[in-house]
Amino acid sequence: MYKIMLADDEGIVIDSLRFIIDKYFKDSCIVEHAMTGRSVIELAEKFMPDIAIMDIQMPGINGIDAMKEIHKKNSSVLFIILTAYDKFNYAKEAINLGVLEYLTKPVNHTIIANVIQKAMDMITEDRRKRSNDLLIREKLEIVVPIIENDFIYAILSWEDSSKVETMFRPLLGIAENYGMIMVMEFGDSLEEGILTNPVGISVKAQSFYSAIKDSLKEEFNCIAGPIMVNKIVVFIPSAEPQLEYDDRSVLIDKVRKMIRELTKQIDVQFRVGIGSVTAFNRLRDSYKEAIAAVNNSKSRVAHVKDLPYGCEYADDYPIDIETAFMEMVEKGNMEGAKSETNRFFDWMIRHYPDCMMDIKLKVLEMVLFAEQKAFLSGGMTYDFRYRKDYLMTLMQMDNYELLRKWFLEKTAEACSNVGTKRGEQTSGVISRARTYIEENYSKNISLDDVSRYVDISPYYFSKLFKEETGENFIEYLTNIRIEKAKKMLSNREISIKNIGIDIGYSDPNYFSRIFKKQVGITPTEYRDNTD
Repeated sequence: MYKIMLADDEGIVIDSLRFIIDKYFKDSCIVEHAMTGRSVIELAEKFMPDIAIMDIQMPGINGIDAMKEIHKKNSSVLFIILTAYDKFNYAKEAINLGVLEYLTKPVNHTIIANVIQKAMDMITEDRRKRSNDLLIREKLEIVVPIIENDFIYAILSWEDSSKVETMFRPLLGIAENYGMIMVMEFGDSLEEGILTNPVGISVKAQSFYSAIKDSLKEEFNCIAGPIMVNKIVVFIPSAEPQLEYDDRSVLIDKVRKMIRELTKQIDVQFRVGIGSVTAFNRLRDSYKEAIAAVNNSKSRVAHVKDLPYGCEYADDYPIDIETAFMEMVEKGNMEGAKSETNRFFDWMIRHYPDCMMDIKLKVLEMVLFAEQKAFLSGGMTYDFRYRKDYLMTLMQMDNYELLRKWFLEKTAEACSNVGTKRGEQTSGVISRARTYIEENYSKNISLDDVSRYVDISPYYFSKLFKEETGENFIEYLTNIRIEKAKKMLSNREISIKNIGIDIGYSDPNYFSRIFKKQVGITPTEYRDNTD
């Protein structure tokens, strides 16, 4: 339905317009009218028309001024001017008000009907767009919380932290380059600094989770994760790489005020820990700091910077390079690790050219870290005397280029061991799987059977198998069976039915369909062609 308002001081014009609307649009319109400027404004406020057909010269307030007033309350109304005054100034003001058409009397019925239809089409399209927008918003209301939860889980669990940034920032529209983690912990009561009944409160938590989330969103531009036992992990983006003292104080005050209000509202006690601002690839460090702030503070709200926790670095220390070096080694990324090795070594000799012993100690520290990662990955076998020559080798070095070369060699060796072990583990698993399939293809084996044999979950095994072989499990098994069938078909003493049974297909019709799908001809045709 379309609501049309008629504004004209001549009754005959009102009647004529009603006749046209009734003739061309029948029951699709609700029509109201007014005959003075003031009554038009009052009617528009109550009626809220979609279309207003206006005269300019009416008793009291003129049509142009009436439209200005109506537009203040109803900006979506479409105005059509129908007037006997063909003056330039009126037309100019009408254009400024966004009038759809400026018609001068007398006007043909068909023209009026066409203009009204044009207005209706515009309104219909606008309604359709609004409906689509609402539908999208409705879907986002469902999808966005799921993505937000996944974002928090990714921060806490993903080894490849760089993917957290590349995957989730565009999805969640995070413009800032940095962020911090806040951990909210809750319980029935706070006794001697410990929140009581954490498991019991987690059962009740769903009933007040929305209240906590609403309070967080009201106070901060943030992403709140799901309830994890009696904790909620919150990400707060930051445009700056660190939080200054005054900003930290303001943040703590806001959190204290928020949990006071929440305690009154839902009768639950809170403790909150806040980690430092980090880049996206180090948000897990901020989370660890937030947990430490919760566990090591006697206050209800604590920032890690206020506690004797963690390592402080001199302002010029290249912690970003050191962190990147560690990440490259953990991934087994040899080229990346060697690049960070050179960057760090360059920094040391540039800032401390006369401190060879200190540089040697730092090189040894970083090599030991790299090798520890290789040991933990299974890429190296630990031997107590594995490093028996390290100290002597370092002490005998008398120039930086020899030291750099040794540093690079040991880093590359550790990365190689990390990467090789991962490849060996994958290849070993798939090799065992292939052997099992080769020995059991004639049986009714499944993906679960093979994954159980190699002792890997079906989902992960399926992913590894496809990456290593280029085929999924069913494709691989089918290809083996068909190749076996081709060889057996050359022996005419074996029936086609028995060949199907021997390779794992008890139904001869099914065997024939699979064979034709793979080879392009039936088993019988294939046998005939091999004579």
